[in-house]
Amino acid sequence: VMPPIPEGAEDGIVRGLYLFRPVTDRKAHHARIVASGSAMGAALRAQAMLAEEHDVAANVWSAPSFQLLREDAIEVERWNRLHPDEQPRVPYVVEQLGTGDGPVVAVSDYLKTVPDQIGRFAPQPFIPLGTDGYGRSDTREALRRHFETDAEHITVAALEGLAQQERLQRHTVSAAIEQYGLDTAALDPRVR
Repeated sequence: VMPPIPEGAEDGIVRGLYLFRPVTDRKAHHARIVASGSAMGAALRAQAMLAEEHDVAANVWSAPSFQLLREDAIEVERWNRLHPDEQPRVPYVVEQLGTGDGPVVAVSDYLKTVPDQIGRFAPQPFIPLGTDGYGRSDTREALRRHFETDAEHITVAALEGLAQQERLQRHTVSAAIEQYGLDTAALDPRVR
């Protein structure tokens, strides 16, 4: 079942990015989660986990097209390069994601290279998550855990981004990894 379109999201849908579920409570820290397609469920669970367990407010954005976002950013970059005497333009992805603070975790049920298309344009730290690896057959939950795109990995990625910004202590990330039972000795999913 498709959720209703958020009010005022029509332009963002066409341009490749819109705010799907904003935070409603004030928290000590901030992050942004960008999700596409079926990864949205895990992103929404991660939003709740971050708020309830880690005092992190994370807006959840929907990215119908990482490719459109990249094409717009490259076009703007080119225009700025060829018009040095004009007021620089700002890529749409920067207009949208650049309005908050904290890391950006971008998650897709496709290869990690799909969300990484916007990596150099998005606010930093930018942490892409995707299903790099070979064909497997299992439940959705097991596959998301295997490919590290489940709510727990999204949550840890956001915490790691905050630690990179020195807004959280690194032991907070380690504690979350232990709390969620993440296997730190497992090989990268793309080679498992």
